[in-house]
Amino acid sequence: MPEGNHSIVTEFILTGFPGLPPIYNGLASAVLFLVYLLTSVANATVLFLFATNRTLHKPMYYIILNLCACDILFSTTTLPKIISKYWFQSGTISFTACFIQMYFVHYLGTVNSYILFLMAFDRYLAICHPLRYPNVFKNSTIHILSVTGWIVSKAGALNLVIRAYPLPYCASNIINHCYCDHISITMLACTDRAPYGFPAFVFAMVVLMGPLAFIIFSYCSIIRAVLQIANLQGRLKSLATCSTQLIIISLYYLPRCFVYLASNVGIKFDTDVRIVIIMMYSLGPPMINPLIYCLRAKDMRESLRKQFHRKKVLQKAKVSAISK
Repeated sequence: MPEGNHSIVTEFILTGFPGLPPIYNGLASAVLFLVYLLTSVANATVLFLFATNRTLHKPMYYIILNLCACDILFSTTTLPKIISKYWFQSGTISFTACFIQMYFVHYLGTVNSYILFLMAFDRYLAICHPLRYPNVFKNSTIHILSVTGWIVSKAGALNLVIRAYPLPYCASNIINHCYCDHISITMLACTDRAPYGFPAFVFAMVVLMGPLAFIIFSYCSIIRAVLQIANLQGRLKSLATCSTQLIIISLYYLPRCFVYLASNVGIKFDTDVRIVIIMMYSLGPPMINPLIYCLRAKDMRESLRKQFHRKKVLQKAKVSAISK
C-alpha cells in the first residue's frame, strides 16, 4: 500500500489503562480530574503570585514562570481526552486530532527539557561564577533565551509529525496509551517502522540527554565549588539555593532515564505498569512542582503569605462594614 494512503483509519481509540476493570472507570476519571485540577490551580497560583508581586520579577522566577506555563499546557493537552474516556466512555480521537496531540506532547516535552537546562545554567553561574551572574543572567537575557526555546523546540516535534502523518495506517487503530505520542502511533503503521523510529529515538536522546549532560556537569561543578567554601554555614546556604531546582530536575529526569535504561537492558514491563510509570513521570511533576516552589523558595513563601494576610484583612474589613 502506498505510504500516502491512510484513509482506512479515520480515528484512533485510546485504551488508557487496558487492564483496568470497567467498575473502576469512575474512580480513574475522578483521580485524573483531580490531578488536572490540582495541576491547573497550583500552577495558576504561581503565575498569579508572579503577576501581583514585583519582588518575584527575577531571572530564576522568570524561568519558573515558563515551567508553569509549559506544565499547564501539557496537562491540558493530555488529560481532558483521557478523562472523557473514563468519564463519558469517549475514548475515540480523530486521526488529525491525534497527530495534533502528538505534536504538542513532544513540543512541550522539548520545551520542558530546555527550561530545566536554563534552571541548571542559572544555578551554575550563580554559584560557580557569582561575579558574572548579574551581567549574564539579566531579565532581558532570560526573555530572549525563553522565547528562543519556545520557538526552536517546534522544529523537532513538527518533523516527527510530518514524517509520521503520511504513513499508511491500515491495520489496528487501538493506541495502548492515555494519549497520542510518536511511538504508539507509528507502531500502528503498515510499513517498516525503522526509518521513522530511529530518527525519533535520536531526537528523544538529544532532547533528553543533551540538557541532562549539562545538568550533571553543572551540579558536579556546583558541588566542587561549594566544598571549597570554608564556612559550613556558607556551604549549606549555597546548596539551599539550588536544592529546589535539583528536586524538580530529579523528578523529571530520573523516572525517564529509568524507563529508557530498563527498555535497553531487556527489562520488560506489563502494558499497564508501563503506562502508569509514564503517566506518573509525565503528570506528577507538573502537579508537585508548584508545591516545591512555595515551600522551598523564600520569596515565593513570603509572597504567598502576604496574599493570605491580605485576604484575611479584606474579610475582616467586610465583616466590620456589615456589622456597622
